[in-house]
Amino acid sequence: MTTESAESAESAESAESAESAESAESAESVDVTAVEAPEGPRGRIVAAAARLLAEGGPDAVSTRAVSAAAGVQPPTIYRLFGDKEGLLDAVAAHGFAAYVTSKSALASTGDPVEDLRRGWDLHIGLGLANPALFTLMYGRYRPGTTSPAAAAAFEVLAGHIRRVAEAGRLAVPEERAVALVHAAGSGTTLTLIATPEERRDPELSRTAREAVLAAITTDAPADAAPEPVTAAVTLRAVLPRTDALTAPERGLMEEWLDRIAGSSG
Repeated sequence: MTTESAESAESAESAESAESAESAESAESVDVTAVEAPEGPRGRIVAAAARLLAEGGPDAVSTRAVSAAAGVQPPTIYRLFGDKEGLLDAVAAHGFAAYVTSKSALASTGDPVEDLRRGWDLHIGLGLANPALFTLMYGRYRPGTTSPAAAAAFEVLAGHIRRVAEAGRLAVPEERAVALVHAAGSGTTLTLIATPEERRDPELSRTAREAVLAAITTDAPADAAPEPVTAAVTLRAVLPRTDALTAPERGLMEEWLDRIAGSSG
């Protein structure tokens, strides 16, 4: 590598690190317990439970403690939320709404892969700033059920992946890309949360992020014809935009494209 190339690579890496730090700093400023809940008994209960969760984790969110902090009788909690799990789901949904609000404040860079990169950093930052909430959303195992907040976050991620596919930059099927980013991002965040702050590897998130992006994306399209899998993924993403096909034709086309996209192994 020439001196000029090395300097260019070093400059790019420095810029990337600076952007990652900026995204993480933005996310870490999102204190979901500071976001106002809706007015009325339900809002007071959710706000009180969110504070207790942040201070003492899920075990601190007891019916007795929440009712005392919210100034309501315990039966009100059961009437509005059904049980403790319903209350915790409402707290997670409230926190996720604050996260989405902060995320929407980030202007698009015009590059969907870069936007996905920034979204990863924001996701990690949210977890480190609100570990109890993040663990509530992603760390609880309930067979056959999914946290509504986690499901909503999954849909937001799917939207990011769809934009990458529409730009011709996705190298694997959309469902696989969404699942991989979700698993790697949530796993990385939970690992960092479980690690004492003084022992955390500052490069862990960036390394995991770049490994995932390298596995699911391609370089910006050039004039040369794209690889079949990339072309199939891209066409599958934009297929809903056309009304030139009948419903049976669309279904058959989707089946063919999915088969080509899945041939990547």
